[in-house]
Amino acid sequence: MVFPRMGNTVRSEFQRLCDNAGLTLSQAAAKLEVSERTAYRYANGTTRPSRLALSVLRDAGRDGGDQAEPASSFRFIDLFAGIGGLRLGFEAIGGHCVFTSEWDANSQKTYALNFRDNHPIGGDIREFSKDPATVPEHDVLLAGFPCQPFSIAGVSKKNALGRPHGFLCDTQGTLFFDTAQIIAHHQPAAFVLENVKNLESHDKGRTFATILNVLRNELGYHVQTRVISSEPWVPQKRERIFIVGFREPSTFDLGKLEVPDKGTGPKLGSILQPHDEVDPKYTLTPRLWEYLQGYKEKHQAKGNGFGFSLFGPNDVARTLSARYYKDGSEVLIEQPGNRPRRLTPLECARLMGFDRGERRWRIPVSDTQAYRQFGNAVVVPVVEFIAKAMEPHIRAAIRSQSERGDVATVTRPIREPVMTDG
Repeated sequence: MVFPRMGNTVRSEFQRLCDNAGLTLSQAAAKLEVSERTAYRYANGTTRPSRLALSVLRDAGRDGGDQAEPASSFRFIDLFAGIGGLRLGFEAIGGHCVFTSEWDANSQKTYALNFRDNHPIGGDIREFSKDPATVPEHDVLLAGFPCQPFSIAGVSKKNALGRPHGFLCDTQGTLFFDTAQIIAHHQPAAFVLENVKNLESHDKGRTFATILNVLRNELGYHVQTRVISSEPWVPQKRERIFIVGFREPSTFDLGKLEVPDKGTGPKLGSILQPHDEVDPKYTLTPRLWEYLQGYKEKHQAKGNGFGFSLFGPNDVARTLSARYYKDGSEVLIEQPGNRPRRLTPLECARLMGFDRGERRWRIPVSDTQAYRQFGNAVVVPVVEFIAKAMEPHIRAAIRSQSERGDVATVTRPIREPVMTDG
């Protein structure tokens, strides 16, 4: 089920009380003896709950609730959530997700099926960054924001005119701007941002420099960055940059985390389905296979390496991309005596660490959409590794914040954007 969005992006009183009590909508429905559908209507504001229902939830919040989240847990939000890879890592250390934003309808469908939780899925983040108070209070912010160039020309013009500028202007119109707005308003104890490795060099390094300036100097966070490869955990060479920030000084050191040796990681055979379980539709057609071979030969003659990549069970794959649905050329699986084949969506789920150990991942969308989703996702075991290392530091930061009497919604003064004609 894809949960409905909250009416006008404003969190209902019913939803707020569920969050405070640590109750999922299913648990709240059971407690109030109403159907889950009714609870969803209460949550998105289309039906008004009775005073008695709200009173019961208030009491549940004061008492801790029958199903309340443990007192030791922390709250986090999941922005640009995709299908929930960052969320899985932080749930594994006891985190409780209180808000999700993901604009893509197909990703929402996969997310909702695999996380039957206590809140509707918010859509476009820009609708929430306009009024960050519509986002629930939280201790940790997670975001896999898209990489976009910032307008340096606009900043230069403001300098020439002697007008103030800050992140509200430097990053205006980008999705990082919306993330920064929410951080500025709620000031969570910590955040984790994830992006492609090339973010560091994007737009000749200007994009990354602007992001770090915003996080460190505008928002005042203690920020660390590191590129980590997925190869120690899954049979895929996938490098991503992680940006970790703490509101107050912390002894957490992202750079000193001991990443397992790549050579000890698994091989493709560990995630491949038995041959007789793979539908023949994943085998390349004669025409496509002929085209890919010709394309590779043409570029080899020119001295470059463009073309398909073929792998066997003892290999480690290249990076899975969102374009995998087109021809599968970056990761083709050998089939002795036959043409190669694409990975199946289930194998992609395993390659990205979503379907792993006792965790089973459900795929309710078409193969094309599944390939896009996994190609855009984070590798879950990498996030679990970072989250586990951060856990004691997150809890220490939250305790310190609580002892000082801080609240998550204290707003740091920030420079307002200068509105000009044209």
